[in-house]
Amino acid sequence: MAERKATNQRDMAAPSPCRTAKLDRCGSETGKPSETIRLLEDCDYEKEMRRLQIELVKLQEWIRHRGLKVVVVFEGRDAAGKGGAIKRITQTLNPRVCRVVALGTPTDREKTQWYFQRYIAHLPASGEMVLFDRSWYNRAGVEHVMGFCTEAEYLEFMHSCPEFERMLVRAGIILIKYWFSVSDEEQERRFQARMKDPTKRWKLSPMDLESRRRWADYSRAKDEMFAVSDIKQAPWHVVNAEDKKCARLNVVRHLLSMIPYEDLTPESLKLPRLDKTKYVRPPIDEQNFIPEVYRRKD
Repeated sequence: MAERKATNQRDMAAPSPCRTAKLDRCGSETGKPSETIRLLEDCDYEKEMRRLQIELVKLQEWIRHRGLKVVVVFEGRDAAGKGGAIKRITQTLNPRVCRVVALGTPTDREKTQWYFQRYIAHLPASGEMVLFDRSWYNRAGVEHVMGFCTEAEYLEFMHSCPEFERMLVRAGIILIKYWFSVSDEEQERRFQARMKDPTKRWKLSPMDLESRRRWADYSRAKDEMFAVSDIKQAPWHVVNAEDKKCARLNVVRHLLSMIPYEDLTPESLKLPRLDKTKYVRPPIDEQNFIPEVYRRKD
């Protein structure tokens, strides 16, 4: 286990040789080893996120150009910040290249299938990246802790999962796994904030509240899961998610470092002039416009 942890630390610390200069510091191109970047003091969050998102667009074009197949798994505690990180990654990307998979409760039919079957249907084709907002690891987490699967099903998953992931890697899929780690105190604060915010209240469910009561059980389940699934071919990368903004920047930066890519930004296009002489449009008052409740001051 100590060897696995050391491997993870090396994976998280090692930048890709293709873009060391670009990703070193906020706008810096020194090529020197990365240092700790302090938000507000050394770096503005919005500007740095914008810079990293531009790099994500370059990565997207490289994935599409080279026909890569990328799977990124996001797991962790409730309210650990997985969804926020996923939103920042996909914000500027083409949904035809990068898509998010967030599966709900399995149907009665899906419950009779091979466990991994419904996840396989969402794996990427050539030139695609898929982000799993929770994944097949539900079986090692919520299903096991809450008793939604039998002990035999749980043990079978723990045996099969590493082999399943090795099979994905052998098939040419780049598999990257993130675990968002947050303390119970910070999770409590975020739960309270969600309860007070009408736009976030939907994020809380009775299952989330029950998970608070079973904190120790979830911790034990996570450690057991890591013990068997933190494999060389697809190691876990732990994200310190105590600070949401830092966690988002760190995970985007790390994701960029995991796939060597080149800048394929196309040349700027020149818009042609509009030719309005070949068509006469029908009267505009024949169209059904929605009410203009909001208008700029004349």
